[in-house]
Amino acid sequence: MLMRTLDIERAAGLFAAIGAPARLAVLQTLVRAGTRGLSVGELRAGTDLPASTLAHHLAAMVRVGLVLQEKSGRNVMNRANLEQLQGLADYLLAECCQDEADLTAGTAA
Repeated sequence: MLMRTLDIERAAGLFAAIGAPARLAVLQTLVRAGTRGLSVGELRAGTDLPASTLAHHLAAMVRVGLVLQEKSGRNVMNRANLEQLQGLADYLLAECCQDEADLTAGTAA
């Protein structure tokens, strides 16, 4: 998926998709797995979530593009969309400390 520039609405939607502890745990497990990804069975073992619950959480993250799925034989491989996650982190930190610099400049005058 091609990363598009984030606006506040898109960023909020991405954060909402990982706003549940179980979803965040699934996403962290996929990030740890790296580009290889994990099958649903491997993910289940790594998160201790029931299959139906895991499927529900994966679907929500696939829908917003945080998780990519690819069928490999009879398995569905799941990967964290690292480009999308990097974009989300970059969006959040894009204006880091700008007000601090403005305040420092104002007090120096």
